[in-house]
Amino acid sequence: MKNIVIFGTGYVGLSNAVLLAQHNHVVAVDIVDSKVQLINNKKSPIEDKEIQDYLKNKKLNLWATTDASESVKTADFVVICTPTNYDPETNKFDTSSVETVLDQVKAINPNTTVVIKSTVPVGYTEGLKKRRYKNVIFIPEFLREGKALYDNLHPSRIVIGDFSDKAKEFASLLKEGALDKDVPILYASSTEAEAIKLFSNTYLAMRVAFFNELDSYALAKKLSSDEIIKGVCLDPRIGDHYCNPSFGYGGYCLPKDTKQLLANFAGVPQTLIRAIVESNKIRKNFISDLVASKSANTIGIFRLIMKSGSDNFRDSAIQDIIEELTNKGKDLIIYEPSYQGSSFKGIPVISDLNQFKEKTDLIIANRFSKDLEDVKDKVFTRDIFHNN
Repeated sequence: MKNIVIFGTGYVGLSNAVLLAQHNHVVAVDIVDSKVQLINNKKSPIEDKEIQDYLKNKKLNLWATTDASESVKTADFVVICTPTNYDPETNKFDTSSVETVLDQVKAINPNTTVVIKSTVPVGYTEGLKKRRYKNVIFIPEFLREGKALYDNLHPSRIVIGDFSDKAKEFASLLKEGALDKDVPILYASSTEAEAIKLFSNTYLAMRVAFFNELDSYALAKKLSSDEIIKGVCLDPRIGDHYCNPSFGYGGYCLPKDTKQLLANFAGVPQTLIRAIVESNKIRKNFISDLVASKSANTIGIFRLIMKSGSDNFRDSAIQDIIEELTNKGKDLIIYEPSYQGSSFKGIPVISDLNQFKEKTDLIIANRFSKDLEDVKDKVFTRDIFHNN
């Protein structure tokens, strides 16, 4: 049993904490006291069915705190899962949260091994080793929001950005916590592992963008997106995954990772990566124009979340649609039961669904819900297959 301290209790941090706490002593650290209290009361502060189930029903050696100083002193591993948002002004990830944790660890226990699972630019970890902290490993995560623990229990692969004995030891801890035991493990340099993360998410964004542009074409030409997509996806080389149209890709990973990869391409010839980033903007503008052209006095926004099964608003495509419609002078109201407030960016927020339905002439929904069945005639969505 290892002593592990995990900084950050978002989807990545909390799912890893739960996974590892099955067989190790884990301390989860967050700056938000309310999240810490929820975890210690065996409740999940994020929307994830498996995390909630494991916290409530499984025997876990897990404790959460806002101060991990004592725990870091005896930690065999410190895992950093803090957010690294893309900063358009500097054209790279803001990694200050990672460096803040590294400074704390270096001051308390400089000999422990640090595992970075926050997404970082290509070459970042190698730079850390040279200038700040030698005992650092990068291990990318490939998790879906709302299914983070499930994806840790059933990983498609485990990529380890280091070849050391400590790296192999941590890989074995991840595999030990998984339900699937026949999991491929790939060892690579930290720089290659960082590239794997960004290229993987950019490929997924490319696939989303492709089917969104297919849908834009079908809408413009008055064709059936449903039939075209089904016909395309019957080719086994293409498959029927990641083919459901949306208002645009969003969430924690795809927007920031595609922009970071594009920034990493500086000096390298490319057109495709830039096109993926631009395609997402074009899709949201197309949807906004289409919605604005419809005859409606009051337009309702059904949910701010990025997708169903998630509680994340960050970089959700609907926010850009809202901004565009506001700029066009449209009268909007929002239904978002998980939002604590009466307005969002100056737009009224309603938590009563029936009231929301009564007040709207047109409802736009990035993802359809059975809650809208009774008013589906006034719902605009591109959620053809009713999945994420």
